[in-house]
Amino acid sequence: MIKRIRVDYRLAVPDERRADAERVHDIHARFCPVARSLAGAIEISTHLELL
Repeated sequence: MIKRIRVDYRLAVPDERRADAERVHDIHARFCPVARSLAGAIEISTHLELL
């Protein structure tokens, strides 16, 4: 049985777009159909690494 999922993002982002990437990362799960369908049943965590 799957209890949790961790998603790691490694993105090459120009300095002037880093704030945008962080903002989108903070809210994307609310709009992701997969994350929404698993909410409450499986813990989902994400990590963003900007290169």
